[in-house]
Amino acid sequence: MLLKKPNINRKSNISQYLHVTLHYTYIINKKGKPIQDFSMTETTTLVKTITKGIQDKKGKDIVIADLSHIDGAIANYFVICQGSSPNQVEAIAEAVAGACREEMSEKPVGVNGLGNNQWIAIDFVDVLVHIFQPETREFYNLEELWEDAKLTKIPNID
Repeated sequence: MLLKKPNINRKSNISQYLHVTLHYTYIINKKGKPIQDFSMTETTTLVKTITKGIQDKKGKDIVIADLSHIDGAIANYFVICQGSSPNQVEAIAEAVAGACREEMSEKPVGVNGLGNNQWIAIDFVDVLVHIFQPETREFYNLEELWEDAKLTKIPNID
């Protein structure tokens, strides 16, 4: 079976572009290994584990966007947060991946943005994690882009 990359460009929804690109790369690199969807209970546990990983590295302004009720959404949840520097953004990404690996034996399908650390996207299929620097987060404003999502703000830990 020949896999064709979906026709999505950067002018479409940037989150959709990242999600499809990560999935396409994963499918090609893993030679079509099937991707399993989580149950909602597992997904909720994953969101909590991701949030804990973010808080462990002092990530700020965490927002959980519930997209599960939106037809055609690319994931059930977005977890959006920010770090104050490129090093902190990378540390948060590493903490999220580590927490999910240790607590749930779950690895991300893909990670995009390592290196420039302005915006790192981590794809867990049903959950997409977006870790920004403040200026980049403000520019892309995913919370407004997905305005139909149910948003839950998590208090900052000082």
